[in-house]
Amino acid sequence: MQAAVAFLVLFLGGALIPVNRQFRPAPDGIPVFVVSNGWHTSLVLPLRESRTHTFWLPAFNQPGWEATFGTYRYVAFGWGSEKFFRASYGGRLPGPGAFARALVPGPTLLNVDFYRQAPRPGRRAVQLRLTPDEYRVLAGQLTQAFAPDSLGRFQRYHAAGYTAEDFFFRARGRYHALRTCNDWTTRLLRRTGVRTALKTPLAGPVLTQLRRLKEQ
Repeated sequence: MQAAVAFLVLFLGGALIPVNRQFRPAPDGIPVFVVSNGWHTSLVLPLRESRTHTFWLPAFNQPGWEATFGTYRYVAFGWGSEKFFRASYGGRLPGPGAFARALVPGPTLLNVDFYRQAPRPGRRAVQLRLTPDEYRVLAGQLTQAFAPDSLGRFQRYHAAGYTAEDFFFRARGRYHALRTCNDWTTRLLRRTGVRTALKTPLAGPVLTQLRRLKEQ
């Protein structure tokens, strides 16, 4: 019982414990955003980044995408439960069963969403500025998050996403109650060196810790 209580305190209280306290945003750094819809967080990166020579469209290996999305400026990456994403198709609000099924280990997908313009910082979006080296680390982690096919290519899943501007790809890792979409976002930022919380199963604490960078 005591072990269970200690685990619960760490699981929920980890959102209050910052790591990478020494991190400082680069004044002229590369803009990266963390956005939330209230329960899920995604990372938004420049679609084409000149200082690191990063261009995401070729990595997706989708004919016609450069003609369709070549003028867009940003692309978002959100990791999550395949079961939950599927239950959300067509604008549906998943029922209690979908939430329950997402709590046990299951396959995952990456939602890729194209943005014409940068997200506007506010209640559900926070901007970061990363150095080129930090950006390369983050981009490398995102690349590794995709589950490749036998030829090393990203695997598109299903014909479409929620809109005409987003799509799903097969991802690495298993989603469960102890590894949520928000914890995934935090883990990538933490490995990049950004100040984040130790553990963030919910969306709110992800943005809260990032906003505190402005208070330093």
